[in-house]
Amino acid sequence: MSKLLIVGTVAFDAIETPFGKTDKILGGAGTYIGLSASQFNVDSAVVSVVGDDFPQKYLDLLTNNNINIDGIEIVKGGKTFFWSGRYHNDLNTRDTLDTQLNVLADFKPVVPSAYKDADIVMLGNLHPLVQLSVLEQIESPKLVVLDTMNFWMDNTWDDLLKVIEKVDVITINDEEARQLSGEHSLVKAARKIEELGPKYIVIKKGEHGALLFHEEQIFFAPALPLEEVFDPTGAGDTFAGGFAGYLAKTEDISFENMKNAIIYGSNLASFCVEKFGTERMQELSPSEVQQRLEAFKKLTQFEIEVS
Repeated sequence: MSKLLIVGTVAFDAIETPFGKTDKILGGAGTYIGLSASQFNVDSAVVSVVGDDFPQKYLDLLTNNNINIDGIEIVKGGKTFFWSGRYHNDLNTRDTLDTQLNVLADFKPVVPSAYKDADIVMLGNLHPLVQLSVLEQIESPKLVVLDTMNFWMDNTWDDLLKVIEKVDVITINDEEARQLSGEHSLVKAARKIEELGPKYIVIKKGEHGALLFHEEQIFFAPALPLEEVFDPTGAGDTFAGGFAGYLAKTEDISFENMKNAIIYGSNLASFCVEKFGTERMQELSPSEVQQRLEAFKKLTQFEIEVS
């Protein structure tokens, strides 16, 4: 089984949606990615940083899900990264109420020696220079997946292009794909982004599914229609964790297998949105995952005669 190295925030979130609000709860891209990938029982590790205000029970949660935390630095006297946001009624837009970088401001990632030979590297949404620093510590990964966002496009363009040049897969949403490429058509956008370096482009469209591009090949996976969406925080990271986790488990990074990885990622993301924060991912059972995969299969399979 492949080793999976995950780089991303392990943090506190405070979330408000039309359905309720929370005080500080467990969040962060690294947390969502790790919990999602843990569904595949892969050998994974998270590289991140927290303050000594971070509860031991949260660290135990990660280790209890077979996630190695040797790469999570605990800064004595420091405070953990905190984000607070309020979602609008459509749950597709949100306002950031507060961002406190705290220990993340001076984060210098150190990859544990046991994971410098990781086969798959999942670079969660962080400053591009932090992502580059991690890549410099990895020996010869078979696949590097990058997640980024419009904030880095607005503020660290040159550094972002440097890291994009070095990755195999980039996962971004449709708005970010248009900004990165300067193209409105997502097909044209994917071609432009491919010229920047990545071989595979995953464009997430939230409740409208996800697209996978590779050379002239395109694959589309729908999102499973849900009766209730409670909190979309972390859904994209959960998708990325499922995508990377499945590829690590199967040890197959072909385009055909990435189609399956997209479905598995979408499937896990559909659970994430059902409760606040990471709560749903913490209690998720393999049987639930399997049942929903069956629902995905019924949603997408059909027979048609092509004359």
